[in-house]
Amino acid sequence: MKLSREQYKDLYCKMVKTRVFEETAVRLFEENIAQGTAHFCIGEEAAAVGVCSALEKEDMITQTHRGHGQAIGKGADVNRMMAELLGKETGCCRGMGGSMHIADFSTGSLGANGIVGAGIPIAVGAALAQKYFKRPNITVCFFGDGAANEGAFHESLNLASVWQLPVLFVCTNNFYGISTHISRSMHIDDISVRASSYGIEGVNLDGNDVIAVFEETVKARKKVLEKGPMFMVLTTYRWLGHSRSDAQVYRTTEEVDRWKEKCPIKHCRERLLSEAVFTPAELDAFEKQVCDEVAAAAVFAETSPEISSAGVFQDVYAPGDIRDAKPKNGFVVCR
Repeated sequence: MKLSREQYKDLYCKMVKTRVFEETAVRLFEENIAQGTAHFCIGEEAAAVGVCSALEKEDMITQTHRGHGQAIGKGADVNRMMAELLGKETGCCRGMGGSMHIADFSTGSLGANGIVGAGIPIAVGAALAQKYFKRPNITVCFFGDGAANEGAFHESLNLASVWQLPVLFVCTNNFYGISTHISRSMHIDDISVRASSYGIEGVNLDGNDVIAVFEETVKARKKVLEKGPMFMVLTTYRWLGHSRSDAQVYRTTEEVDRWKEKCPIKHCRERLLSEAVFTPAELDAFEKQVCDEVAAAAVFAETSPEISSAGVFQDVYAPGDIRDAKPKNGFVVCR
């Protein structure tokens, strides 16, 4: 598959945008401007961007709690994402979701999820709707290696296979479920072999090669539309801790440094230069444009209004007896 210059630029810029967005978010948390917690995907940018960039706008995704790159890859507005991290009214979930619950239906993002593996059955439901309404689209379900041991994973792959649903299961294997190495939680080297148990195709790719991930996802999307579900495992690595509170005592600095040498952005830049797709000056200009965009997003978020006290009751489901409204089935939607 021969990519156009515009496609190469899109892949590169989205990876850089994800990296700069998260580096900016780290700073905002360290300066106590952002509150709560977050799970960063620095080092994993190619897995998220490569998959999402191969999708159509009407395709849907369910994200992991480490889902900033997945949202950016699918086209989410970084202004609204940054505002969401700061709990502002202008956030994509009006400041009520935070980092772990970023969603944007306008780009096909059904949302991130703070519960390990919980997005897997949601994706199966979305794919069932696509098949029922005969839509020419697929749902991509992101989850980590730890979630591949959840019951929801096995139940969802089985049901999707039985019903031949248009869903692509994508496992971002970064080797650690919080602090537990994959070798201590499963007795196989390649998670993708589990696909055969459900009669579907499984593939294992270098999740740090954004171009390979993009090309294989384009092929997988076509197969999923024609034949039903697939299972894709993307091998990658997170540079930072599981979350902001992670002391990372379970892995060595040498291990992290080895993976930093495999930086997906660095290797993509080297390839684009070696194949003369872009000049160094052009790539530098792309990076500056992205940095300026994310810097503007931080200003937008910091200067956006806080959610009003009255606004916290909007789009919230609550027991009907706590509001002056007639409940339906015991509940009332507060608008």
